[in-house]
Amino acid sequence: MRSDIEEPKPLVWRGRSKLDFMEFPRTAQREMGYALFLAQIGERHPTMAKTLKGFSGRSVIEIRESYAGDAYRAVYTVRYTDAVYVLHAFQKKSKKGKETPKREIDLIAKRLRDLVDEKENGR
Repeated sequence: MRSDIEEPKPLVWRGRSKLDFMEFPRTAQREMGYALFLAQIGERHPTMAKTLKGFSGRSVIEIRESYAGDAYRAVYTVRYTDAVYVLHAFQKKSKKGKETPKREIDLIAKRLRDLVDEKENGR
């Protein structure tokens, strides 16, 4: 066994993110699951994982996967070292190019605020 690979951090699913993720087609789940595993060992998928714009720093990451003409997204944060927090998972329905719909961004922002509040203020 390689000794340079970190022990995987736990995945912590926020809100309905896991339920939503489990509704994706199995192929999309498998591909995105690998990208989440890479996050758990401190790496980032070279093509599927991108920093999500609109959030300060580089700690909010969006995984993008296309399958059978549909677009699927999972968003996680590595802001805290104890776990990888999956903030949201959704099927992208917007036809406005690559832009993430505002309602999805708003939900991600709320779940991130709630996480920060819990971690930093003990609420």
